Amino acid sequence: MNLRAPGGNDATRTFNRSKNVVPCSGLCSRCLEACRGNCEVFKSSFRGREVIYPGPFGEMTAGGDKDYPVDYSHLNIQGYAQGAEGLPKGVEGGPDTATFPAVSTETEYGWTKKVKMRTPIFTGALGSTEIARKNWEHFAIGAAISGVTIVCGENVCGIDPKLELDAKGKIVSAPDMDRRIEVYKRFHDGYGEILVQMNVEDTRLGVAEYVRKKHKLNTIELKWGQGAKCIGGEIKVKNLERALELKKRGYIVTPDPTVKANQEAYKAGAIREFERHSRLGFVSEEGFMKEIKRLRDLGFERITLKTGAYSMVELAQAIKYSSMAKIDLLTIDGAPGGTGMSPWRMMQEWGIPTFYLQSLAYEFCEKLTRKKMRVPDIAIAGGFSLEDHVFKVVAMGAPYVKAVCMGRALMIPGFVGKNIGDWAKSNTLPPTVAEFGAKPEEIFVCYEELAEKYGSDMKDIPLGAVGIYTFSQRIKVGLQQLMAGSRNFNLSAISRKDIMSLTREAEEVSGIPYVMDAYRKEADKILTGK
Repeated sequence: MNLRAPGGNDATRTFNRSKNVVPCSGLCSRCLEACRGNCEVFKSSFRGREVIYPGPFGEMTAGGDKDYPVDYSHLNIQGYAQGAEGLPKGVEGGPDTATFPAVSTETEYGWTKKVKMRTPIFTGALGSTEIARKNWEHFAIGAAISGVTIVCGENVCGIDPKLELDAKGKIVSAPDMDRRIEVYKRFHDGYGEILVQMNVEDTRLGVAEYVRKKHKLNTIELKWGQGAKCIGGEIKVKNLERALELKKRGYIVTPDPTVKANQEAYKAGAIREFERHSRLGFVSEEGFMKEIKRLRDLGFERITLKTGAYSMVELAQAIKYSSMAKIDLLTIDGAPGGTGMSPWRMMQEWGIPTFYLQSLAYEFCEKLTRKKMRVPDIAIAGGFSLEDHVFKVVAMGAPYVKAVCMGRALMIPGFVGKNIGDWAKSNTLPPTVAEFGAKPEEIFVCYEELAEKYGSDMKDIPLGAVGIYTFSQRIKVGLQQLMAGSRNFNLSAISRKDIMSLTREAEEVSGIPYVMDAYRKEADKILTGK
């Protein structure tokens, strides 16, 4: 286990000079007075607050790389040589019926009015970061044709340069939000949905009222937090005029663009960017229930909640309040998560890691169930990317967890597909891609499948969306194989018995039996007849 505090990381574009690093401080064991750089302390000595964040902003995503004592790799999936759970009614299990293509990976969430998804994954919040804005068509269409939900994150309206407000500071027109919703809706075929997320500023601006009245959205998401950081959403702003505009709209902007010294530093080139921050939210049972009623009165059929890697107290509140308010989906996001912009050391060092957080969530759900309280449908987020992660999360949280929220893993195929299109046009395809061909229909294994389905509309599906669809199909098929091997032919058939702990510590944290104990009683009964 590596708990070392590094003095450099690729995310912050810093590095240690020495091969030997002091574990607790991250500093080189021999620090030279005349060192020419470039550890975090070195770079922070002249760029200061800029080094807090990964970069370059708008061109990358970053994920925490701290090595926690226990994680999902400490679980393995059980396989069986008999049985077939979850087959369609009337279908008897056998070699000709219990095949892995017969596995259903569909899931659904919602208190009464359910939303179905073809695969139990959906996107993390793609909000006001530049990387989400400029790639939205790829992400949104990709999610729509894959039949999964997309989350349009916080502050999208608030940072829109073309935003129009009335005299009371409420939204009259938000073109970027309009674009985001309309792009998804065009290819939406009934599976998944678009969730618009709200924080303090969004609530003040009237985002819920706007998307309900203009776009007739049926679902809205409240946001308490995320796993990547314990403060509000952040973006970087490159020019002074934009920083002043966002401050005028009520955002926290640092350094303060209205201060003359900061304006002069900007003109001199020392300050090259400003940061726009959202305010911290404050949670109370009374306030939460009041807001739920307000949103339902606006006409929303479904309300979801996203919470972060806070303490046990906030987790207990999120689960219980969601039960009381009949929340349709509670997404629990563990540390360290991934981000377009979060303070790097915060992402590494704060919050309850996902494995521990999910273990607590299951414990709390069981307590409410024993009290005869219905637990809301739950999704888990925080560092997942492939089908074995999905299986383990669903199994560990059964029967409460219905899906896995993926951030960077569902963005990467969008980047890849978009770039393949650009590379192909400029004849600069890298060898890793060119080995499969030079045209999209040669490179993308699912291209012709989509072309047959969408016909003339295929020209409006960007290659980033094709990438996301192709990736979602990989998840689906990989999950089908794992489910078939564990003899679960429907997602709801997966249970905690279908995984085992590889270490005693994982068993202690999660309650999942240790590999040398799992099914021991059943095995002994076969051997001894008792």
